[in-house]
Amino acid sequence: MQQSGSPAQRHRENLAVEMKAATRVTVIGMVLDAFLGIIKVIGGALFHSQALLVDGIHSFTDVASDLVVLVVMKLSRQEPDDNHPYGHQRIETFGTLVLGSILIAVGAALAWENTLRLIEGGVVAIPEWPVLVAAAVSVIGKEWIFRYTRHIGQAIRSDLIIANAWHSRTDAFSSMVVLVSTVGAMLGLVWLDLLAAVVIAVIIIHIGWKFTWDSVQELVDTGLSPEDTDMLKTIARNTDGVLNVHELRSRRMGQDILLDIHLVVRPEISVSEGHQIGMQVVAGMRNALENILDINFHIDAENDEDLFPTTKKLPSRAEVGKIIAEHLGEIPQRSRLRLHYLRNKVHLEIFLDESDPDTIFTSENVRHHLEGYPWFGSVRIWVAGPNHTD
Repeated sequence: MQQSGSPAQRHRENLAVEMKAATRVTVIGMVLDAFLGIIKVIGGALFHSQALLVDGIHSFTDVASDLVVLVVMKLSRQEPDDNHPYGHQRIETFGTLVLGSILIAVGAALAWENTLRLIEGGVVAIPEWPVLVAAAVSVIGKEWIFRYTRHIGQAIRSDLIIANAWHSRTDAFSSMVVLVSTVGAMLGLVWLDLLAAVVIAVIIIHIGWKFTWDSVQELVDTGLSPEDTDMLKTIARNTDGVLNVHELRSRRMGQDILLDIHLVVRPEISVSEGHQIGMQVVAGMRNALENILDINFHIDAENDEDLFPTTKKLPSRAEVGKIIAEHLGEIPQRSRLRLHYLRNKVHLEIFLDESDPDTIFTSENVRHHLEGYPWFGSVRIWVAGPNHTD
């Protein structure tokens, strides 16, 4: 099926579809989290299970995270504008960072409180069987919402939705811990309930730390893995016309990848040929990694990472033309001058429109007048006509 409309229009349509899918799955998860949080907090309080009570608080942190996701997804799916030409995906990264920080804070508080209770030996009541029912319902519900949310997150390439899915699965893990600890407590190991509460809190901290650390790495522009970087360099080097790749920088923005690459080509080719070579490199890289958003390539005539790269202090075209005019007069009107800036020298090519036996623009004469300048490298004269060069 052929798509219609401009790329910008298709981009807007994709953003709308992604936003709708993200909102739907997040609202469904939020309703489920609220329901499970209520039954677990009430069940834990009424039937003497500190682990179930902590698990219920965990469910309410899911509700809070769902609200964060809804707001952040709306902001991050805005179209690029003049102030944000690459889009607003970093808002999603920041939202994931906030979500992870909330989990760490909640988990640390719960772990501290229940560790103190466990040390003080304040367990006096045995959990009752309704705790098992509430925990089982939570395991089933949270595992289902995890799979559903992760599927949507992968489909729309959203780290935030995927992170929220794993947040849901931690609730399923923690409910499994409640099941095991409750059975143990009912068999006489009453302290297992508080130990389980501490374990659940540690799980919350671990997941929060993972979200936070991944987000920080993205915000400080951590690049691709060495393996992916080497693969992209190999693709560039194997492209016809590329002599070498001396710099490749990458960074992530959400699920998207941004690349900057320097390509070394033959110095005598035209600007348009160099650009075409760069476009071939871009095509090869996009085929290898489909989530590349943007590639900026820089065409180099030499490796400017050498010990003595070409300096920016060399004379400009206007300055070279003025010096030539001072010594030899103006270059004939229908002729042209081509400059090559290589290894801190300027190499000249002069294309004369027609042959003139009396012309002063000969290689020997130009070299004689310019060789005293430290920037002068070489000169070559081309004269219009079959196989005629000087």
